[in-house]
Amino acid sequence: MSGDDPGLPDALGVLGALRDPVRRALYDYVSAQGHEVGRDEAARAAEVGRTLAAFHLDKLVEAGLLESGFRRLSGRAGPGAGRPAKVYRRSLVEHQVSLPPRDYRTLALVLAEAVDGLGGEEAAEVAARRVGERAKASGLRAALTERGYEPYHDGEVIRLRNCPFHVIAEERPVLVCSLNLALCEGLLSALGDDHVTARLDPREGECCVAFSKNNGD
Repeated sequence: MSGDDPGLPDALGVLGALRDPVRRALYDYVSAQGHEVGRDEAARAAEVGRTLAAFHLDKLVEAGLLESGFRRLSGRAGPGAGRPAKVYRRSLVEHQVSLPPRDYRTLALVLAEAVDGLGGEEAAEVAARRVGERAKASGLRAALTERGYEPYHDGEVIRLRNCPFHVIAEERPVLVCSLNLALCEGLLSALGDDHVTARLDPREGECCVAFSKNNGD
């Protein structure tokens, strides 16, 4: 399913757009960056020519996997700054394929509304922490990667480029962020990592949770 459109053919078409190895490499690189990516940078990362990179990047935009815009990569403005270059970033549109079709999003929204209506936030946080405590991974980054958070280092802080619960978080941000934090705390407990603390530190376009070393460690 793609965004609010449950049309299966479109979703399968999106997956087909990633079959080409060059296109997949370009998508993976752009998605992993915390900034907009120009054609030259993307071409170097995928080890292909600029013209070929531009072709595949624009195909990814057509498929709805990337978004494009224009920006002066020199960082300068005014005369002599050069023409704006085409840049790319990962699309925020969610794409899912399920055969046969499934609709977990609606069920999640129903359950979130029930929790809010019944005042069950505290019980829901306890449940989320228990789910996190069932994690089996070799380390924190592995556990986060396995769950789709896309962790990366920002100095000594581990931040999460992707929110796996983005669609529901847009509808119920306070509830979902509190449950997400409890889940991450459960992960730390399961891993026996008492040198790191999970905390809420939302950034635009990223997950609301960040991990920091405890003071004195």
